[in-house]
Amino acid sequence: MVEEEDPAVPGRWRTPLPDVGVAEIRAAGGVVWRPTPDDGVQVCLVHRPWYGDWTLPKGKLEPGEHALLAAVREVAEEADAQAVPQVRLPSVRYRSEGLDKTVDYWSMRAVGTGGFQPGTEVDDVRWLGVDDAMRLVSYPHDNQVLAAFAALPRATATMLLVRHGHAGRRLDWSGPDTGRPLDPRGWSQAHALAPLIALVRPTRLFSASPRRCVQTLDPAAAQLDLPIEISGDLDEPRAGQQADECTLAVAAALTAWAANSESVAACSQGKVIPGALERLVGQSGDYATGKGGGWLLAFTGDRLLAADRL
Repeated sequence: MVEEEDPAVPGRWRTPLPDVGVAEIRAAGGVVWRPTPDDGVQVCLVHRPWYGDWTLPKGKLEPGEHALLAAVREVAEEADAQAVPQVRLPSVRYRSEGLDKTVDYWSMRAVGTGGFQPGTEVDDVRWLGVDDAMRLVSYPHDNQVLAAFAALPRATATMLLVRHGHAGRRLDWSGPDTGRPLDPRGWSQAHALAPLIALVRPTRLFSASPRRCVQTLDPAAAQLDLPIEISGDLDEPRAGQQADECTLAVAAALTAWAANSESVAACSQGKVIPGALERLVGQSGDYATGKGGGWLLAFTGDRLLAADRL
C-alpha cells in the first residue's frame, strides 16, 4: 500500500488500513521449532477446546498490525513460546465465519518456553516430532505448512536488512549528501521498523555511513539498548567506484555475519540492496526495496535460505 500523511497528526505518515468493504479475515502464526538432543527438531501444536482441534498456533491481526508482528505475538500468547521468525512458509486460505480467511505462517526458532497456563482459547500445548505433529493436526492445510517446514534445511542465522527511511529530495539539501537527515515521514518509518527489527533479537546493529541510515536504526537501538556500528561495506558507490564492487561488499558482509551465526540488523541503501540480494539468491528477481522497507533473511551456514520482503 502507498503511505499517506496521517490527517490527525500532520507530518506523521502511515499505511492506510484496508477498505472496510473488503470482507477478509487476516491472521498469522508459525511453525515453532526447538532442537532435540539427537539433533532432531520438535514443533509446537496447540489444542483449542472451543473447536476441539489440534492446530498450529495462530491468531487474527490487530488493526494496522504487521503480519510478522502478529505471528510472533500470537505464538507467545497461545503457546507461551518466545520465538524468532526465520522463513516464510506457504499461506493458507479458507472460509471462516462466512468470510475468506488468509493465514500467513513463518518458521520460528523457539528461544524461550515455559509457564503455560490452560485457558479458554488454548488448554494444551504439545511439542512433537514433525511426523507425529502431521498425524495429530486436525486440518489438511496445517499438514501442508508442516510439510513445507520439514523440507527446509535448518536455519542457523536470521537477520533484517532494511533501506533507510525517507529523507527528502537530494536537490533540496545544500550540504554533503552523507549528512542528509530523515524527514518526518522517514522518522515515522524508522519507528515502524523498530519492533520488526526487535523480532530477530539482533545482537549487533550495522549501518551504512550516511546520516539517514544511522537515524533509521536509532529507534531500534534505543529499544534494544545496542550501539549502531558504521560499516562502509553497506554504502552505495562513491565517485569512481563500480556498483558491482559495492553490491559484492554488501553480500560479503551479510554472508560473513551469517557464517558466524550472528543475529544482525543492517541498514543499507537502495542502489546496492537489490544487487546484493541477487548475488545471495543466485538468480535475478525483483529485489527493489522502497525507503523504509526491508527483508527478513534466513541463512543456513553462509548460504541464504530465504529472503522475505517486509
